[in-house]
Formats: sequence, C-alpha cells, structure tokens
Amino acid sequence: MTDTEIQPQKSEPVLAWMRNPVNINLVEESPLSHLPGLDPRLQEALNNMGFSSLFPVQVAVWQETIGPGAFERDLCIDSPTGSGKTLAYALPIMQMLASHSVKCLRALVVLPTRDLAVQVKDVFAALAPAVGLSVGLAVGQSSVADEISTLIKRPKYEAGFCYDLEDLSINLQSAVDILVATPGRLMDHIKTTNGFTLEHLRYLVVDETDRLLREAYQSWLPSVLKLVQSSDGVSASHAKPFSTDFCGSFRTIRRVGIERCFNGKACPRLVKMVLSATVTRDPSKLAQLELHHPLFLTTGRYQVPKTLKSFKVICGSKDKSLYLVALLQKLKGEKCVIFTSSVKTANRLSTLLNYFGDLQLQTKVYSGAQRQAVRSKTLKAFRKGVVEVLVCSDNFTRGMDVEGVKNVINYDIPLYIKAYIHRAGRTARAGQAGCCFTLLRKDEESRFKKLLQKAPKAVASSCTVYPLSADSIESLQPAYVSALDKLKESVESEESRKRKFRFKSPRPSSE
Repeated sequence: MTDTEIQPQKSEPVLAWMRNPVNINLVEESPLSHLPGLDPRLQEALNNMGFSSLFPVQVAVWQETIGPGAFERDLCIDSPTGSGKTLAYALPIMQMLASHSVKCLRALVVLPTRDLAVQVKDVFAALAPAVGLSVGLAVGQSSVADEISTLIKRPKYEAGFCYDLEDLSINLQSAVDILVATPGRLMDHIKTTNGFTLEHLRYLVVDETDRLLREAYQSWLPSVLKLVQSSDGVSASHAKPFSTDFCGSFRTIRRVGIERCFNGKACPRLVKMVLSATVTRDPSKLAQLELHHPLFLTTGRYQVPKTLKSFKVICGSKDKSLYLVALLQKLKGEKCVIFTSSVKTANRLSTLLNYFGDLQLQTKVYSGAQRQAVRSKTLKAFRKGVVEVLVCSDNFTRGMDVEGVKNVINYDIPLYIKAYIHRAGRTARAGQAGCCFTLLRKDEESRFKKLLQKAPKAVASSCTVYPLSADSIESLQPAYVSALDKLKESVESEESRKRKFRFKSPRPSSE
C-alpha cells in the first residue's frame, strides 16, 4: 500500500458523502507565489510571519474554497494534529471577507477551551490587519465588560441631547469582522449583550468538532443555527449562495442598510467548516451541523504526523516513575509533555519529579483544575523554555500548539485511540520531528496493543520498544527512594492541612 492511499477501516463511514473523500495525501505543498488568487497583502503578511509555502491540508482547503466554485459546499476536514488546520480555514475566510468592505460580524470560530481560542485568535490577528479586518475574542474567565467594549462599537452622541433608548440600541454595531469564542461565553453574549448579533454571519468554523458535539455546552449549536435562519424559516445554511442574480424570494432578518453593501445581491448562505484530527462518523452527531452538500477532506482515519516516531517503554517493575526519570535523563534538554490519566496523578507526579535533585529539570503541572491565571502563566513559561517538562491531564491534548515540543510521554495509557492520536499530536507538528513514548507495565502491554489495532497498520507497526539500560535504572534507586519519602511527607502534610481547615470551619448554629 502506498503512502497516498487511504487505508479502509473496519468501521467505514455510513454517510454517503464520507465514502468518497478528497485525499489530502495526494496534495503537495505549494509555494505562496503559486497559490492561485492569493491576496498580495495576505501573501506579504505570511512572508513576514516566516511562511514561504502552505502545507497539503492548507492547499487542499484553498482549492475547494477559492475560485469559481468558492464555498459552494460545506467542508469537513479530518487531518492529523499539527498539520496546519487553523491556517487552512483562516486564510480563505480572510481572503473572502476582505473582498467586501462592510463592518459586521461575518465569521465565527468556536473552540472548546479558552487556551485553544486564544491560540487561534492569535493566528487570525497576525494576518487580519493586512486586509483591514478586525478580530475579537470571547472566552470564559475573562472580563465580560472588557469583551463587550472590544466587540461592540457604540456611536458618539452629543451631550445634552435626548435620544430614544430604542434608537440607541439599534445604532450599536459590531466592532469586529471575525470572532473566536468558546461556547459558554458565546451564549452569554447572545443572551445578554446589546448590539451583539449573528444576523450577518457568513462563516461558521467548528474546530475540535467531535469534542464540541459530544458535550452540550448550553446548546450553543442549535442556538447559533436558529439565529442565522431566514424569517420564512428556511435555514440560511441551505439558502442560495452568493450570486450575481438577486433572489427576490429570499427574505432575511438582517438589518436594513447592511444589504446595500452587497450591491443588490442575495445575502449569502452560512458556510460551515468543521475540523478535527479525529472527526466523528456518528450520523446523529454530524446531523446536528446541518451541513450543506458537505465535502469530506481527509488523510485517513486516526493518522499521526508522518514525522512522528512512536516507542513503548517496558517497565520491569511497578515503579513507572523510576523508568520515567531514566527516560527524562536521556531526553535532557528537550521539551517534554507527560500525560497522566487524572489531575491527581499529574499533581503528584510533578511533585515527585521536582524532588529528584539530580534531574535538574524544571517541571510544572497543567490541568483543568487550576485557575486560568495559573494555567496561562505555566503555559507561557513552557513556551519560553523556562519550564522544560509539563505534566498534564488530557486537558492539554486538543489542538494546543507549543513550539519546540520534542517528546510526548504517556505515563498512563489513554483509554481511547482518539486520545492517543491527540496526545501524540502535541509533537511532530508542522513537519518537525518528534517522539511519542508510552510507559507500559507487563500487564498493560496487551491493552496497549489492542488500542493501537484500532489505528491504521502503519501507526501500530511503527511503535517499537525503546530500551533503557538496567544500570541507568539501578543508579536512580537511592534518589528515587528519597524522592518518594519527600512526596509522602508532602501528601501527609497537605491532608493534615485540609483536616485542620475542615475542623476550623464554622458550624451552623443549633439555635
């Protein structure tokens, strides 16, 4: 089987449009100068960011969105983590929005977490000013008032003049063309922010689709789709696309005045782009998206980056952490992300590693249980290289892009193949080399083998044993015993502090 063929899986997609996908493996990288129709301003901005060419997934999406059949179909994109999916949708959206000089919210990108949203917003913000577009961010654990001031433009009024309150509300306008948001905060603005509207939305991007569809997130998707429906009940996603012929029967709830900027053309339908490294094949979940004649672009199911090397480390004893330290010593000087099965394990493992005096690696924990300020500070230190080892729960697996991560280490085996794919995708990004190590006790080898059997044969067969010498393990025993004692003391001290806190807490009066 060649590298360009998509290997069929046992669980073939049941939806007809997924059975004959566009094979991204057949697409080659393209220099920016060869990209048809690329706005020169965007090309210059990309060059300033260090881009000279686009990756295959970016070229494939460009070919399906820019040109005579521009955005005639919704796109479903299944491509490995680190392959460049963010720029794949950001570039054509900005190209299309820049061709119409109208200030209203026309593109919405939804992501499951704040950190992911900030990362994606930065990609848009680096390019948007070049073509006169502005980008907003709406995420949890941020000031709602500050967000409103950046998202809504309020008209200036003369002092002392009496204005009608209804007129004041009508004259509120969007200050951004593109909004990157998390579902919860998006719903907050939809429900409570005066002047916030999705009536003019042209593009909806659902990034990390399988996670966003798996969790309800305040029913954000049905709410968004309902808000962009035409007044006669026909979904805008199935309305007539942007054309030169005016569709007189296409009635819309969009505000008077905006339509004039479209020069008499029918308001365009809502275009959707959905993306993940592990796109769901569940018809009931995909049906929620109401995709319009969808086109499926994929590299094949459950693929990892081609530049990734996978290894398993067989632990001869129950002390996985001892083997982990030996592995970290061999990888010294390289950025590593360690994944555990729980926040509790991540906290204790990070503490244990920091008790190894000879390891001389700055280790921090990153988990969803931390305050946002703590997570942001840790992530910033990791990006700068101040922190070399990041111990995480699966909160870090989705989409996060940290430059220079050389190694991913699975301290605990992921429960599902999707989790393995997303974990491994934190390294070997954008064509760079990287390694994924999985620590296994003897009794875990069979379970790990079954997990990899759900991925293509190339992924399973490429995972080889990584040897650690018995001498390197034995030499760490004294330091390991000492670190374990310190960890035990730390845990006991923390539990004692919690007991005292509970004892001192005021009890309700019996009177």
